[in-house]
Amino acid sequence: MNKINPKKLLRSKWTAVHPTNKEKHFLITELKLDDEGEVIHCLIEAVLTKREEAINWQDLKDSERWVQGWT
Repeated sequence: MNKINPKKLLRSKWTAVHPTNKEKHFLITELKLDDEGEVIHCLIEAVLTKREEAINWQDLKDSERWVQGWT
């Protein structure tokens, strides 16, 4: 289980454990918080293809799918 501080999530780097379409490295490019500081929107971008996708930031805690940083 990856530990994540939502306030430091923007521009953080992630590696997919099981890459698809040669997309292995990702960057959090957009993050929106509500008035209480809870994440309400998170956008992740594949470094290789520049493809963007909305993601539930809680999914990044799954260490079987994501590794923090670029490996």
